[in-house]
Amino acid sequence: MRLILYTKPGCHLCEGLQEKLEKVQNISFELELRDITTRDDWFLAYQYEVPVLYFSESKATGDTGENLIEKPLPRPSPRASVQQLEQMLHKYLSN
Repeated sequence: MRLILYTKPGCHLCEGLQEKLEKVQNISFELELRDITTRDDWFLAYQYEVPVLYFSESKATGDTGENLIEKPLPRPSPRASVQQLEQMLHKYLSN
């Protein structure tokens, strides 16, 4: 399982969410950081929205192998504790 965090340099909300995600213990996932300043399409989409969190999953597509599907997750409150973040992730990732 992979979580994708869209971020940008100097974003304190992004840094805070990344730190909390790295402390989550009861859910196994790989965290991928995407700096929106490295691609124009990401920057245009998220310049006023970061941090943005997505869940990435693989879907079998028959003969063509696997297809990655990215789904947005609700933005957690900057005040959310690691435990609250973990509960939110469990709720959305178990569906």
